[in-house]
Amino acid sequence: MATVIFFHSVYGLRSLEHEAVERVQAAGHKAFAPDLYDGLIARSIEEGFEFKDEIGWPTICERAEWALAGLPGSTVLAGFSMGAAVAASLWPRRERTAGILFLHGLAAIADNARKGLPLQLHLADPDPFEPAEDVAAWRLAASRSGISAEVFTYPGGGGHLYTDASLPDYDARAADLTWKRVIGFLDAIDAQT
Repeated sequence: MATVIFFHSVYGLRSLEHEAVERVQAAGHKAFAPDLYDGLIARSIEEGFEFKDEIGWPTICERAEWALAGLPGSTVLAGFSMGAAVAASLWPRRERTAGILFLHGLAAIADNARKGLPLQLHLADPDPFEPAEDVAAWRLAASRSGISAEVFTYPGGGGHLYTDASLPDYDARAADLTWKRVIGFLDAIDAQT
């Protein structure tokens, strides 16, 4: 069984992350979603950015590091939107990670990324926060790094956080396909370990 930790979006720890944990656990894996905002939940994206700025990026990343303290070195690092950047901030120090999962957000590829490391990226198409030229540049960087990156884009009516049923961004078809792919990704990691 794979172990995965999901870092929440700028909104805070909400139903999106709780449901992700439930889905992954129902598929036979271990999953966790720490609260990096210490109970704060934003009612809007603007309020979420205010919380992020008030707490401070160093504190958010430090809380994420603490959440990983008792988990195996092979734990898959995953994040929703802002959470992808949190996962990326930890990646350079987690050289044994079994995989990386970026949902709804591009994030930096670790300079010391292990060749062949499995990574999945899932984005709305178009995504107001991830312009096509940024996605193209990220794909190029991924190919140069030697990681084994799969990039999935979901055209249609969904917005940035299209897997979040509590937001107008939600796209049920794209969300369902994303979760099938995520579970397949974790199953493949489990089969390799």
